[in-house]
Amino acid sequence: MTDTVSAAVTAGDAPAHVPQPVALHVHPVVLAGGAGSRLWPLSREQHPKQMISLVGDQTLLGDTAGRLDGLDAGYPVAERLVVVCNEEHRFTTAEQLRVRGKEAQLLLEPVARDTAPALTIAALSVAGAQQDGILVVMPADHALTDLEAFHAAVANGVRHAAAGHIVTMGIVPTRAEVGYGYIHVGEPLGGPEADGARQLSGFVEKPYFELAQQYVASGRYWWNSGIFIVRASTWLAAIRRFEPAIYEACEAACARGQADGDFFRVEKEAFGRSPANSIDYAVMEPLPGDPSVARGVVVPLVAGWTDLGSWDTVWQVLPKDDAGNVARGRVMFEGAQGTLAHSDGRLIACIGTQDLVVVETADAVLVADRAHAQEVKKVVKRIRDASGSEAIVHRKVHRPWGHYDCVDGGERFQVKRIVVEPGARLSLQMHHHRAEHWVVVRGTALVTRGEERFIVSENESAYIPLGVAHRLENPGKMPLEIIEVQSGSYLGEDDIVRLDDQYGRQCQ
Repeated sequence: MTDTVSAAVTAGDAPAHVPQPVALHVHPVVLAGGAGSRLWPLSREQHPKQMISLVGDQTLLGDTAGRLDGLDAGYPVAERLVVVCNEEHRFTTAEQLRVRGKEAQLLLEPVARDTAPALTIAALSVAGAQQDGILVVMPADHALTDLEAFHAAVANGVRHAAAGHIVTMGIVPTRAEVGYGYIHVGEPLGGPEADGARQLSGFVEKPYFELAQQYVASGRYWWNSGIFIVRASTWLAAIRRFEPAIYEACEAACARGQADGDFFRVEKEAFGRSPANSIDYAVMEPLPGDPSVARGVVVPLVAGWTDLGSWDTVWQVLPKDDAGNVARGRVMFEGAQGTLAHSDGRLIACIGTQDLVVVETADAVLVADRAHAQEVKKVVKRIRDASGSEAIVHRKVHRPWGHYDCVDGGERFQVKRIVVEPGARLSLQMHHHRAEHWVVVRGTALVTRGEERFIVSENESAYIPLGVAHRLENPGKMPLEIIEVQSGSYLGEDDIVRLDDQYGRQCQ
Protein backbone atom coordinates (compact mmCIF):
# COMPACT_ATOMS: atom_id res chain seq x y z
CA MET A 1 0.00 0.00 0.00
CA THR A 2 1.30 3.49 -0.82
CA ASP A 3 1.44 6.00 2.02
CA THR A 4 -1.23 8.71 1.65
CA VAL A 5 -0.50 10.66 4.80
CA SER A 6 -1.84 14.10 4.00
CA ALA A 7 -5.22 12.82 2.84
CA ALA A 8 -5.74 10.17 5.48
CA VAL A 9 -4.99 12.14 8.65
CA THR A 10 -6.52 15.49 9.55
CA ALA A 11 -5.52 15.59 13.24
CA GLY A 12 -3.72 18.95 13.25
CA ASP A 13 -0.87 20.27 11.17
CA ALA A 14 1.73 17.78 10.02
CA PRO A 15 5.18 18.23 11.56
CA ALA A 16 8.10 19.60 9.61
CA HIS A 17 9.54 16.09 9.30
CA VAL A 18 7.22 14.02 7.10
CA PRO A 19 9.03 11.16 5.30
CA GLN A 20 8.71 10.80 1.55
CA PRO A 21 5.97 8.43 0.35
CA VAL A 22 7.01 4.78 0.43
CA ALA A 23 5.21 1.46 0.63
CA LEU A 24 4.61 1.05 4.35
CA HIS A 25 4.18 -2.01 6.54
CA VAL A 26 3.38 -2.18 10.22
CA HIS A 27 6.29 -3.82 12.04
CA PRO A 28 5.75 -5.41 15.46
CA VAL A 29 8.79 -4.51 17.60
CA VAL A 30 9.17 -6.36 20.90
CA LEU A 31 11.53 -4.98 23.53
CA ALA A 32 12.62 -8.00 25.55
CA GLY A 33 15.74 -6.81 27.32
CA GLY A 34 14.44 -6.19 30.84
CA ALA A 35 15.62 -7.88 34.03
CA GLY A 36 12.39 -7.89 36.08
CA SER A 37 14.09 -7.94 39.49
CA ARG A 38 10.85 -7.04 41.29
CA LEU A 39 9.41 -10.41 40.24
CA TRP A 40 12.20 -12.37 41.90
CA PRO A 41 12.54 -15.28 42.66
CA LEU A 42 10.73 -16.39 39.47
CA SER A 43 12.51 -13.75 37.42
CA ARG A 44 16.32 -13.96 37.40
CA GLU A 45 18.98 -12.08 35.47
CA GLN A 46 19.60 -14.98 33.08
CA HIS A 47 15.92 -16.01 32.89
CA PRO A 48 13.93 -12.76 33.26
CA LYS A 49 10.21 -12.24 33.61
CA GLN A 50 9.41 -12.14 29.88
CA MET A 51 10.57 -15.77 29.72
CA ILE A 52 8.10 -17.05 32.32
CA SER A 53 4.35 -17.66 32.50
CA LEU A 54 2.69 -15.34 34.99
CA VAL A 55 -0.93 -14.87 33.90
CA GLY A 56 -1.66 -17.69 31.46
CA ASP A 57 -0.27 -20.66 29.61
CA GLN A 58 1.97 -18.53 27.39
CA THR A 59 5.08 -16.74 28.58
CA LEU A 60 4.88 -12.94 28.55
CA LEU A 61 7.14 -12.93 25.48
CA GLY A 62 4.90 -15.45 23.73
CA ASP A 63 1.81 -13.37 24.46
CA THR A 64 3.44 -10.19 23.17
CA ALA A 65 4.71 -11.89 20.01
CA GLY A 66 1.15 -12.68 18.92
CA ARG A 67 -0.42 -9.40 19.98
CA LEU A 68 -0.77 -7.94 16.48
CA ASP A 69 -2.16 -11.12 14.90
CA GLY A 70 -5.26 -10.15 12.93
CA LEU A 71 -4.62 -6.39 13.15
CA ASP A 72 -6.42 -4.34 10.47
CA ALA A 73 -4.88 -0.87 10.49
CA GLY A 74 -4.95 -0.02 6.79
CA TYR A 75 -1.39 -1.23 6.23
CA PRO A 76 -0.13 -4.81 5.95
CA VAL A 77 1.55 -6.24 9.04
CA ALA A 78 5.04 -7.58 8.45
CA GLU A 79 5.23 -11.35 8.88
CA ARG A 80 8.56 -11.12 10.68
CA LEU A 81 8.81 -9.63 14.15
CA VAL A 82 11.70 -7.47 15.26
CA VAL A 83 12.78 -8.54 18.75
CA VAL A 84 15.49 -6.73 20.73
CA CYS A 85 16.97 -8.86 23.49
CA ASN A 86 20.10 -9.41 25.53
CA GLU A 87 22.67 -11.56 23.77
CA GLU A 88 22.71 -13.92 26.76
CA HIS A 89 19.00 -14.65 26.24
CA ARG A 90 19.13 -15.26 22.49
CA PHE A 91 18.58 -19.02 22.45
CA THR A 92 15.74 -19.02 24.99
CA THR A 93 14.10 -16.10 23.16
CA ALA A 94 14.42 -17.84 19.79
CA GLU A 95 13.00 -21.08 21.18
CA GLN A 96 9.98 -19.36 22.72
CA LEU A 97 9.25 -17.59 19.43
CA ARG A 98 9.62 -20.90 17.56
CA VAL A 99 7.11 -22.57 19.89
CA ARG A 100 4.76 -19.61 19.32
CA GLY A 101 5.16 -20.13 15.55
CA LYS A 102 6.69 -16.70 14.97
CA GLU A 103 9.42 -15.68 12.57
CA ALA A 104 11.64 -12.95 13.97
CA GLN A 105 14.78 -10.95 13.43
CA LEU A 106 16.53 -10.99 16.81
CA LEU A 107 18.68 -7.93 17.44
CA LEU A 108 21.18 -8.82 20.14
CA GLU A 109 22.34 -6.22 22.66
CA PRO A 110 25.83 -7.01 23.99
CA VAL A 111 25.27 -4.67 26.95
CA ALA A 112 22.12 -3.14 28.44
CA ARG A 113 21.53 0.46 27.38
CA ASP A 114 17.79 0.91 28.14
CA THR A 115 14.94 1.36 25.68
CA ALA A 116 16.00 4.36 23.57
CA PRO A 117 19.06 2.62 22.05
CA ALA A 118 17.01 -0.59 21.73
CA LEU A 119 14.36 1.19 19.68
CA THR A 120 17.06 2.96 17.66
CA ILE A 121 18.67 -0.28 16.47
CA ALA A 122 15.20 -1.65 15.67
CA ALA A 123 14.41 1.46 13.61
CA LEU A 124 17.77 1.22 11.82
CA SER A 125 17.06 -2.43 11.03
CA VAL A 126 13.64 -1.71 9.52
CA ALA A 127 14.78 1.43 7.69
CA GLY A 128 17.75 -0.42 6.24
CA ALA A 129 15.67 -3.31 4.95
CA GLN A 130 12.41 -1.58 4.00
CA GLN A 131 13.32 2.14 3.63
CA ASP A 132 10.67 2.92 6.24
CA GLY A 133 7.94 1.29 8.27
CA ILE A 134 5.49 1.95 11.09
CA LEU A 135 6.88 0.47 14.28
CA VAL A 136 4.48 -0.74 16.98
CA VAL A 137 6.83 -0.90 19.95
CA MET A 138 5.70 -3.25 22.72
CA PRO A 139 7.52 -4.17 25.94
CA ALA A 140 7.45 -7.92 26.52
CA ASP A 141 6.18 -7.71 30.11
CA HIS A 142 2.62 -6.43 29.75
CA ALA A 143 -0.76 -8.14 30.11
CA LEU A 144 -3.89 -7.32 28.07
CA THR A 145 -7.37 -8.74 28.49
CA ASP A 146 -9.16 -7.15 25.50
CA LEU A 147 -7.23 -7.78 22.28
CA GLU A 148 -9.98 -6.33 20.07
CA ALA A 149 -9.83 -3.01 21.94
CA PHE A 150 -6.04 -3.08 21.73
CA HIS A 151 -6.21 -3.52 17.95
CA ALA A 152 -8.62 -0.59 17.66
CA ALA A 153 -6.26 1.64 19.65
CA VAL A 154 -3.26 0.49 17.58
CA ALA A 155 -5.14 1.23 14.34
CA ASN A 156 -5.86 4.71 15.68
CA GLY A 157 -2.22 5.20 16.59
CA VAL A 158 -1.01 3.91 13.22
CA ARG A 159 -2.97 6.64 11.42
CA HIS A 160 -1.20 9.34 13.44
CA ALA A 161 2.20 7.68 13.18
CA ALA A 162 1.85 7.42 9.41
CA ALA A 163 1.62 11.22 9.35
CA GLY A 164 4.98 11.51 11.06
CA HIS A 165 3.75 11.91 14.65
CA ILE A 166 5.22 10.01 17.60
CA VAL A 167 2.38 8.18 19.31
CA THR A 168 2.29 6.88 22.85
CA MET A 169 -0.57 4.95 24.37
CA GLY A 170 -2.01 6.27 27.59
CA ILE A 171 -4.15 4.39 30.11
CA VAL A 172 -6.93 6.36 31.76
CA PRO A 173 -6.18 5.59 35.44
CA THR A 174 -8.66 3.76 37.64
CA ARG A 175 -6.81 4.41 40.90
CA ALA A 176 -3.88 6.31 42.38
CA GLU A 177 -0.86 4.19 41.46
CA VAL A 178 2.71 4.95 42.54
CA GLY A 179 4.27 2.14 40.50
CA TYR A 180 3.58 3.75 37.09
CA GLY A 181 4.83 6.86 35.35
CA TYR A 182 2.23 9.32 34.08
CA ILE A 183 1.59 11.20 30.83
CA HIS A 184 0.31 14.78 31.02
CA VAL A 185 -2.26 14.96 28.22
CA GLY A 186 -3.17 18.18 26.45
CA GLU A 187 -6.15 19.22 24.39
CA PRO A 188 -8.06 16.74 22.22
CA LEU A 189 -6.99 16.59 18.62
CA GLY A 190 -9.58 17.67 16.10
CA GLY A 191 -10.75 15.96 12.95
CA PRO A 192 -12.71 12.80 12.23
CA GLU A 193 -9.65 10.57 12.59
CA ALA A 194 -8.70 11.72 16.11
CA ASP A 195 -10.76 9.09 17.99
CA GLY A 196 -10.03 10.53 21.44
CA ALA A 197 -6.36 11.24 20.81
CA ARG A 198 -4.76 14.08 22.76
CA GLN A 199 -1.76 16.30 22.35
CA LEU A 200 1.23 15.29 24.44
CA SER A 201 2.02 17.88 27.12
CA GLY A 202 4.66 15.97 29.06
CA PHE A 203 5.88 12.90 30.91
CA VAL A 204 6.21 12.79 34.69
CA GLU A 205 8.01 10.47 37.09
CA LYS A 206 6.37 7.89 39.33
CA PRO A 207 4.66 10.08 41.95
CA TYR A 208 4.20 9.73 45.69
CA PHE A 209 0.69 8.59 46.69
CA GLU A 210 -0.87 12.00 47.44
CA LEU A 211 0.36 13.42 44.13
CA ALA A 212 -0.94 10.36 42.30
CA GLN A 213 -4.36 11.04 43.84
CA GLN A 214 -4.23 14.60 42.48
CA TYR A 215 -3.26 13.32 39.04
CA VAL A 216 -6.21 10.94 38.92
CA ALA A 217 -8.66 13.57 40.17
CA SER A 218 -7.56 16.09 37.54
CA GLY A 219 -8.33 13.81 34.59
CA ARG A 220 -5.30 15.26 32.77
CA TYR A 221 -2.80 12.57 33.69
CA TRP A 222 -2.88 9.08 32.22
CA TRP A 223 -0.72 6.08 33.04
CA ASN A 224 2.29 5.65 30.79
CA SER A 225 1.89 2.26 29.06
CA GLY A 226 5.35 2.25 27.47
CA ILE A 227 3.78 1.31 24.11
CA PHE A 228 4.80 3.56 21.21
CA ILE A 229 3.87 3.78 17.52
CA VAL A 230 6.20 5.67 15.20
CA ARG A 231 7.66 5.55 11.73
CA ALA A 232 11.24 4.32 11.68
CA SER A 233 12.36 7.47 9.84
CA THR A 234 10.55 9.71 12.34
CA TRP A 235 12.18 8.02 15.33
CA LEU A 236 15.64 8.21 13.78
CA ALA A 237 15.19 11.93 13.07
CA ALA A 238 14.01 12.51 16.66
CA ILE A 239 16.77 10.56 18.38
CA ARG A 240 19.35 12.24 16.16
CA ARG A 241 18.06 15.65 17.24
CA PHE A 242 17.61 15.05 20.97
CA GLU A 243 20.30 12.42 21.67
CA PRO A 244 22.85 12.48 18.84
CA ALA A 245 25.31 10.35 20.85
CA ILE A 246 22.75 7.51 20.96
CA TYR A 247 22.09 7.79 17.24
CA GLU A 248 25.77 7.82 16.30
CA ALA A 249 26.67 4.89 18.56
CA CYS A 250 23.74 2.77 17.35
CA GLU A 251 24.35 3.59 13.69
CA ALA A 252 28.00 2.55 14.03
CA ALA A 253 27.05 -0.58 16.00
CA CYS A 254 24.60 -1.68 13.31
CA ALA A 255 26.96 -0.84 10.45
CA ARG A 256 29.67 -3.02 12.06
CA GLY A 257 27.28 -5.72 13.22
CA GLN A 258 27.17 -9.29 11.99
CA ALA A 259 24.22 -11.39 10.85
CA ASP A 260 23.99 -15.02 11.96
CA GLY A 261 20.78 -16.54 10.63
CA ASP A 262 17.90 -14.95 12.53
CA PHE A 263 20.36 -13.28 14.91
CA PHE A 264 21.99 -9.90 14.31
CA ARG A 265 24.79 -8.95 16.68
CA VAL A 266 25.38 -5.23 16.92
CA GLU A 267 29.05 -4.38 17.40
CA LYS A 268 29.84 -4.34 21.11
CA GLU A 269 32.38 -1.53 21.32
CA ALA A 270 30.27 0.94 19.36
CA PHE A 271 27.03 0.03 21.14
CA GLY A 272 28.79 0.32 24.48
CA ARG A 273 29.51 3.98 23.70
CA SER A 274 25.80 4.76 23.58
CA PRO A 275 24.44 6.57 26.63
CA ALA A 276 21.90 4.51 28.56
CA ASN A 277 18.54 6.22 28.33
CA SER A 278 14.85 5.42 28.06
CA ILE A 279 12.47 6.39 25.27
CA ASP A 280 10.68 8.65 27.76
CA TYR A 281 13.73 10.61 28.87
CA ALA A 282 15.53 10.71 25.52
CA VAL A 283 12.70 11.83 23.25
CA MET A 284 9.23 12.01 24.78
CA GLU A 285 10.10 14.49 27.57
CA PRO A 286 11.77 17.11 25.32
CA LEU A 287 9.36 16.54 22.41
CA PRO A 288 6.51 18.89 23.54
CA GLY A 289 8.98 21.79 23.84
CA ASP A 290 10.49 21.20 20.40
CA PRO A 291 7.95 19.74 17.94
CA SER A 292 10.03 20.61 14.86
CA VAL A 293 10.84 16.93 14.28
CA ALA A 294 7.46 15.47 15.20
CA ARG A 295 4.36 16.07 17.26
CA GLY A 296 3.66 13.95 20.31
CA VAL A 297 0.23 12.31 20.29
CA VAL A 298 -1.41 10.31 23.10
CA VAL A 299 -3.92 7.64 22.08
CA PRO A 300 -6.18 6.24 24.83
CA LEU A 301 -5.94 2.52 25.48
CA VAL A 302 -8.79 0.79 27.31
CA ALA A 303 -7.95 -2.89 26.91
CA GLY A 304 -7.36 -4.31 30.39
CA TRP A 305 -3.70 -3.26 30.31
CA THR A 306 -1.33 -4.04 33.18
CA ASP A 307 2.41 -3.57 33.45
CA LEU A 308 3.48 -6.71 35.30
CA GLY A 309 6.22 -4.95 37.22
CA SER A 310 5.61 -6.34 40.70
CA TRP A 311 3.90 -9.18 42.53
CA ASP A 312 1.11 -6.83 43.57
CA THR A 313 0.18 -6.14 39.94
CA VAL A 314 0.31 -9.87 39.19
CA TRP A 315 -2.16 -10.43 42.05
CA GLN A 316 -4.42 -7.71 40.63
CA VAL A 317 -4.83 -9.34 37.21
CA LEU A 318 -5.16 -13.01 38.18
CA PRO A 319 -8.50 -14.72 39.02
CA LYS A 320 -9.20 -14.85 42.75
CA ASP A 321 -11.30 -16.95 45.10
CA ASP A 322 -14.06 -15.45 47.27
CA ALA A 323 -11.47 -14.30 49.82
CA GLY A 324 -9.30 -12.57 47.22
CA ASN A 325 -6.62 -15.27 47.17
CA VAL A 326 -4.62 -16.32 44.10
CA ALA A 327 -3.13 -19.81 43.88
CA ARG A 328 -0.68 -21.09 41.28
CA GLY A 329 0.77 -24.56 41.61
CA ARG A 330 0.41 -26.70 44.78
CA VAL A 331 -1.26 -24.27 47.19
CA MET A 332 -3.77 -24.58 50.05
CA PHE A 333 -5.50 -21.68 51.82
CA GLU A 334 -7.07 -21.84 55.27
CA GLY A 335 -8.55 -18.63 56.60
CA ALA A 336 -6.35 -16.57 54.25
CA GLN A 337 -7.33 -13.30 52.58
CA GLY A 338 -5.83 -11.33 49.71
CA THR A 339 -2.83 -13.68 49.44
CA LEU A 340 -0.93 -14.65 46.29
CA ALA A 341 0.87 -17.98 46.55
CA HIS A 342 2.94 -19.45 43.71
CA SER A 343 4.57 -22.86 43.99
CA ASP A 344 7.10 -24.21 41.52
CA GLY A 345 6.97 -27.65 43.13
CA ARG A 346 6.57 -27.91 46.88
CA LEU A 347 3.22 -27.56 48.66
CA ILE A 348 2.50 -24.11 50.11
CA ALA A 349 -0.04 -23.92 52.96
CA CYS A 350 -1.21 -20.38 53.87
CA ILE A 351 -3.11 -20.24 57.17
CA GLY A 352 -4.65 -16.98 58.32
CA THR A 353 -2.44 -14.92 56.05
CA GLN A 354 -3.59 -11.52 54.84
CA ASP A 355 -2.34 -9.50 51.86
CA LEU A 356 0.84 -11.53 51.48
CA VAL A 357 2.91 -12.75 48.54
CA VAL A 358 4.49 -16.21 48.88
CA VAL A 359 6.59 -17.48 45.97
CA GLU A 360 8.43 -20.83 46.15
CA THR A 361 11.17 -21.99 43.77
CA ALA A 362 13.71 -24.78 44.05
CA ASP A 363 16.37 -22.56 45.62
CA ALA A 364 14.56 -19.54 47.13
CA VAL A 365 11.32 -18.54 48.87
CA LEU A 366 9.86 -15.04 48.93
CA VAL A 367 7.43 -13.92 51.65
CA ALA A 368 6.35 -10.28 51.36
CA ASP A 369 3.57 -7.91 52.31
CA ARG A 370 1.80 -7.03 49.06
CA ALA A 371 2.01 -3.34 49.98
CA HIS A 372 5.81 -3.63 49.91
CA ALA A 373 6.06 -5.67 46.70
CA GLN A 374 8.04 -2.92 44.96
CA GLU A 375 10.89 -3.41 47.45
CA VAL A 376 11.80 -6.91 46.26
CA LYS A 377 14.44 -5.33 44.01
CA LYS A 378 16.29 -4.14 47.15
CA VAL A 379 16.63 -7.75 48.29
CA VAL A 380 17.85 -8.78 44.83
CA LYS A 381 20.54 -6.09 45.03
CA ARG A 382 21.66 -7.39 48.41
CA ILE A 383 21.86 -10.94 47.04
CA ARG A 384 23.91 -9.73 44.07
CA ASP A 385 26.20 -7.65 46.29
CA ALA A 386 26.82 -10.79 48.37
CA SER A 387 27.66 -12.73 45.16
CA GLY A 388 24.60 -14.92 45.60
CA SER A 389 23.78 -16.98 42.51
CA GLU A 390 20.05 -16.75 43.33
CA ALA A 391 19.94 -13.28 41.77
CA ILE A 392 21.43 -14.50 38.51
CA VAL A 393 20.25 -18.02 37.69
CA HIS A 394 17.66 -20.57 38.68
CA ARG A 395 18.67 -23.99 39.88
CA LYS A 396 17.29 -25.11 36.52
CA VAL A 397 19.40 -23.47 33.81
CA HIS A 398 18.33 -23.30 30.15
CA ARG A 399 20.86 -23.86 27.39
CA PRO A 400 20.46 -23.95 23.58
CA TRP A 401 20.72 -27.75 23.67
CA GLY A 402 18.25 -28.28 26.56
CA HIS A 403 18.63 -27.63 30.29
CA TYR A 404 20.25 -28.83 33.49
CA ASP A 405 19.18 -28.81 37.15
CA CYS A 406 21.67 -28.77 40.02
CA VAL A 407 20.01 -31.27 42.36
CA ASP A 408 22.73 -31.61 45.02
CA GLY A 409 26.24 -30.47 45.85
CA GLY A 410 28.95 -30.32 48.48
CA GLU A 411 32.52 -29.13 48.97
CA ARG A 412 34.04 -31.36 46.25
CA PHE A 413 31.04 -32.75 44.37
CA GLN A 414 27.99 -31.65 42.45
CA VAL A 415 25.09 -33.61 40.97
CA LYS A 416 23.16 -32.39 37.92
CA ARG A 417 20.17 -33.71 36.01
CA ILE A 418 20.86 -32.93 32.33
CA VAL A 419 18.26 -33.07 29.53
CA VAL A 420 19.47 -32.85 25.91
CA GLU A 421 16.86 -32.27 23.21
CA PRO A 422 16.69 -34.63 20.19
CA GLY A 423 19.44 -33.90 17.66
CA ALA A 424 21.19 -31.45 20.00
CA ARG A 425 24.71 -31.64 21.36
CA LEU A 426 26.82 -29.85 23.93
CA SER A 427 30.05 -28.09 23.01
CA LEU A 428 33.29 -30.02 22.70
CA GLN A 429 34.94 -29.03 25.99
CA MET A 430 37.34 -29.89 28.78
CA HIS A 431 37.82 -28.97 32.45
CA HIS A 432 40.96 -28.14 34.41
CA HIS A 433 39.59 -28.89 37.88
CA ARG A 434 36.93 -31.60 37.71
CA ALA A 435 36.10 -35.05 36.40
CA GLU A 436 32.58 -36.16 35.41
CA HIS A 437 30.59 -39.38 35.54
CA TRP A 438 27.53 -39.65 33.30
CA VAL A 439 24.69 -42.13 33.91
CA VAL A 440 22.00 -42.38 31.21
CA VAL A 441 18.52 -42.73 32.71
CA ARG A 442 16.48 -42.15 29.53
CA GLY A 443 17.35 -42.18 25.84
CA THR A 444 20.66 -42.84 24.12
CA ALA A 445 23.85 -40.76 24.35
CA LEU A 446 26.63 -40.39 21.82
CA VAL A 447 29.79 -39.63 23.79
CA THR A 448 33.04 -38.17 22.55
CA ARG A 449 35.94 -38.78 24.96
CA GLY A 450 39.34 -37.86 23.63
CA GLU A 451 39.78 -39.88 20.41
CA GLU A 452 36.86 -42.22 21.26
CA ARG A 453 33.24 -41.98 20.12
CA PHE A 454 30.76 -44.46 21.54
CA ILE A 455 27.09 -45.01 22.42
CA VAL A 456 25.83 -45.13 26.01
CA SER A 457 22.35 -46.57 26.52
CA GLU A 458 19.93 -46.48 29.45
CA ASN A 459 21.39 -47.74 32.76
CA GLU A 460 24.92 -47.47 31.33
CA SER A 461 27.55 -44.90 32.23
CA ALA A 462 30.67 -43.11 30.99
CA TYR A 463 33.55 -41.58 32.95
CA ILE A 464 35.24 -38.35 31.77
CA PRO A 465 38.66 -37.84 33.41
CA LEU A 466 39.90 -34.36 34.32
CA GLY A 467 41.54 -32.56 31.38
CA VAL A 468 40.10 -34.82 28.62
CA ALA A 469 38.17 -33.24 25.73
CA HIS A 470 34.59 -34.52 25.63
CA ARG A 471 31.15 -33.97 24.14
CA LEU A 472 27.62 -35.24 24.85
CA GLU A 473 25.13 -35.66 21.98
CA ASN A 474 21.57 -36.91 21.60
CA PRO A 475 21.29 -38.84 18.31
CA GLY A 476 17.78 -40.08 19.11
CA LYS A 477 14.23 -38.82 18.62
CA MET A 478 13.35 -38.46 22.31
CA PRO A 479 14.95 -36.28 25.02
CA LEU A 480 18.14 -37.66 26.50
CA GLU A 481 18.26 -37.54 30.29
CA ILE A 482 21.42 -38.18 32.25
CA ILE A 483 22.65 -37.78 35.81
CA GLU A 484 26.04 -36.11 35.94
CA VAL A 485 28.24 -36.40 39.02
CA GLN A 486 31.09 -33.89 39.09
CA SER A 487 34.03 -34.23 41.47
CA GLY A 488 37.08 -32.04 41.90
CA SER A 489 38.65 -29.05 43.59
CA TYR A 490 36.54 -26.46 41.73
CA LEU A 491 33.08 -26.97 40.19
CA GLY A 492 32.15 -23.53 38.81
CA GLU A 493 30.65 -23.05 35.34
CA ASP A 494 33.66 -20.93 34.37
CA ASP A 495 35.80 -24.11 34.41
CA ILE A 496 34.57 -24.90 30.90
CA VAL A 497 37.07 -24.62 28.08
CA ARG A 498 35.05 -24.77 24.84
CA LEU A 499 36.92 -26.20 21.88
CA ASP A 500 34.04 -26.31 19.38
CA ASP A 501 30.42 -25.15 19.58
CA GLN A 502 27.60 -25.23 17.03
CA TYR A 503 25.70 -22.41 18.76
CA GLY A 504 28.28 -19.68 18.21
CA ARG A 505 29.44 -19.44 21.81
CA GLN A 506 33.03 -18.36 22.35
CA CYS A 507 35.64 -21.10 22.01
CA GLN A 508 39.32 -21.20 22.90
